[in-house]
Formats: sequence, structure tokens, C-alpha cells
Amino acid sequence: MKDPYEILGLKRGATKEEVKSAYRKLAKKYHPDMNMNNPLQDLAEEKFKEIQWAYDEIMNGNAGSAGYGSTYTSNNSRSTGDLYSVRQYVNAGRFHEAMSILRKTKVRNAEWNFLTGVCYVSLGSVNQGMQYVQTAVNMEPSNMEYQNYLNQIYNMQRLYQQRAYNYGGGSSSVDCCTQLICADCLCECLGGDLISCC
Repeated sequence: MKDPYEILGLKRGATKEEVKSAYRKLAKKYHPDMNMNNPLQDLAEEKFKEIQWAYDEIMNGNAGSAGYGSTYTSNNSRSTGDLYSVRQYVNAGRFHEAMSILRKTKVRNAEWNFLTGVCYVSLGSVNQGMQYVQTAVNMEPSNMEYQNYLNQIYNMQRLYQQRAYNYGGGSSSVDCCTQLICADCLCECLGGDLISCC
């Protein structure tokens, strides 16, 4: 079980005012209204609920010595150290900074593959990104965040390929245009813009 103090970024023994201040800061950052157009909206909502739970546990006096474990072990946490930072950069649309951290990260688990894929797709390398996301899905088939994102990419590509085929007869130049349009659409969904005129 996660330690409520760690979730709020506090040390045990923090004052009620420190708890309230940390809660307000984190709640504002992860509140669903602040993450409506965020590609990782579901994760932000989950984090918001976790923050509320931690605050309630501390304020109700239930966080004393309940045997809470560390949030930084890979078994107990969705995002560990560097990957948590990567998610923050992705949420902010700062994909190059996220990629910089991912390249230096030694742990190459499913989440690493997923975040790498999101960055590649957002930067316009849709096929390369899809490969990473597919690897994440293969590593954790029950993770709906990974599966939903992969399905979203497939559906978007399929839609644009159908449209391009209908307009151009399926030539290879159309396939190239289809991929560019798809990449632009995905970038726009995630806050970027590959082709500024579209």
C-alpha cells in the first residue's frame, strides 16, 4: 500500500498546514478540469483520486504507522522516478525533453515502451511509435491505457487510408500523404502540430 505522505511529496511528521499546502498544489495540477485535452487524461484523473485519498488518510489520522510501502518500487507504482518525469513532459507537450529522459532511462519496461511510442507518434514518426506502443501492449496485455492508445492510432490510420484510397486510387504517393495527414492529426490530438497549414 502506498504511503500517503509520499504521494503528497511530504515526509512523515509534516504539519497539517504543510499537508494542506501540498494537497492544494497537487490537486490543482491533476484536477480533471486542468487536463481535459491531455492525452494522458485518464492517468491524471487516477493521480487526482490518489492525491485525494492520501489527503483524507492523513487528515483523518489513518496514515500513522499503517505499514505503507514505498511508492517508488516498480511493483507498487505506475510511474517510477524518470518515467514519472517523462509523463509530466508528455502532459505539457514537451516531447523532445521526454525523449531525452527516455533515452537515458535504463529500465525498458512496458511503460517505457508506451511513453516512447507516444513521443514518436506526437513527433510525427507514427509507424515507429506504433511499434513501441505495440511492444508495451505485448508486455502488459491487460493495460487498457496502452491498448486504447494503440487502437486510436490504428483507427486513425485506417480512416485516413480509406479516405486517401477513395480520392487517389491507392497509389504509393497517396500512402505517403496518408501517413503525413495521420501523423499531423495525431500530433494535434496530443497538442502538437506537424503540418501547420492543415
